[in-house]
Amino acid sequence: MNAETFVARLDRIPLNSFHWRLLVTSGLGWMFDAMDVLLIGFLVAPITKEFALAPAQVGLVASAGFVGMFLGAAISGRLADRYGRRLVFQVTLVVFSVGAVLSAVAPTFETLLAARVVAGLGLGGELPVVATLVSEFSPRAQRGRMIVLLESFWAYGTILAGLVALFVLPQFGWRGAFVVAALPALYVAYLRSALPESPRYLAERGRGAEADAVVRRVERAGGGALLTLGPAVAPARSGRTSIAELWTPAYVRRTAMLWILWFGIVFTYYGIFLYVPSLLAARGLSEVRSNEFFFLSTIAQIPGYFSAAWLVERWGRKPTLIAYLLGTAAAAFLFGNSGTGTDAFVYAALLSFFNLGAWGVLYTITPELYPTAVRATGAGVAAAVGRIGGIIGPFLTPVLVPTLGQSGVFALFMALLIVTALNVWLLAEETKGRSLEEIAGPVAA
Repeated sequence: MNAETFVARLDRIPLNSFHWRLLVTSGLGWMFDAMDVLLIGFLVAPITKEFALAPAQVGLVASAGFVGMFLGAAISGRLADRYGRRLVFQVTLVVFSVGAVLSAVAPTFETLLAARVVAGLGLGGELPVVATLVSEFSPRAQRGRMIVLLESFWAYGTILAGLVALFVLPQFGWRGAFVVAALPALYVAYLRSALPESPRYLAERGRGAEADAVVRRVERAGGGALLTLGPAVAPARSGRTSIAELWTPAYVRRTAMLWILWFGIVFTYYGIFLYVPSLLAARGLSEVRSNEFFFLSTIAQIPGYFSAAWLVERWGRKPTLIAYLLGTAAAAFLFGNSGTGTDAFVYAALLSFFNLGAWGVLYTITPELYPTAVRATGAGVAAAVGRIGGIIGPFLTPVLVPTLGQSGVFALFMALLIVTALNVWLLAEETKGRSLEEIAGPVAA
């Protein structure tokens, strides 16, 4: 027992006030990020009208943010492994807020695009680093549940986006909507300043005493003051920090699986959900009615997340992810062949339920598959690969619908989701109940 590392102690601490504060403070940032991303779907029409945009320019409004998200995800993970999760965790939310404010005051279409790239930088950098930080603090037996609950804040952000579209947009226009997204996020960035650095990161950087002090703080929050009398034993350090580490024999299968998984989920999510309001409008619903319809169907995201949070520690990551991907595929096909009545509402709700549940498991498994030295890098690069799908999706859906029809496009989404599920079945491994150090494998001497 005396030889137990403080990382092992961290894995055994029951969920307590520290974990819940970390989850909420992390999740609120996630919520405002989601609000900004989904808001674009509602703001495209008034932005197009104000700047008199040509059809080719309309797609750029959404895609500019995704370009920023690609760059942010690729860069932030590397920075988090080099300079710490906590610093990047705070800075990304500030960058996102600055981008949202600049979007609100953009005088021209070109400056708006630049502002969307800045907001995307913060947003893309935020998500993989936050997931990494929460994963590194969570008890082993609850880690999957904590990450899915973290991801569930995306649903609350989606609902907020719908509320802003219904109540703020008519009163204050698209510029006021961007301001509403920006200012609360700055306050959350301030709240995050009270959170400590990840003990796993500190230990990897040779700062064992600081890491042990953070673990003791978490132990005390759980009423475990007596446990803090144990010696500070640091875990072995991997010392592997190169991006090339992701493609070494130990991790090549995991990296390939994650990149395919990320691309498939992000491409289908943005290809479908950014266009649900306009696709419904094309079926004959009024713009206001289609927005209301979309907003109500997204409420199904919440039970989607909570069911995945329950199953991810009961079934495991792999079967839960496969089930939710196949559920999304079936719902996509049914929605593509529905009309504008109750059937379309039910299938859109099922799309939200299964797709966002799959997102929760995606963020759970991604940081689990790499050692501490490259964990944020691996998560960030995988997310960046996914963002390529986010860039392509908003362009491809409106281009393909005139040729294939809505049913044809959704059949294409179904096929891609089935391929993504097959990828998980063939290449993924189960990580439920294992410590991050055990999953990463033995450290070379």
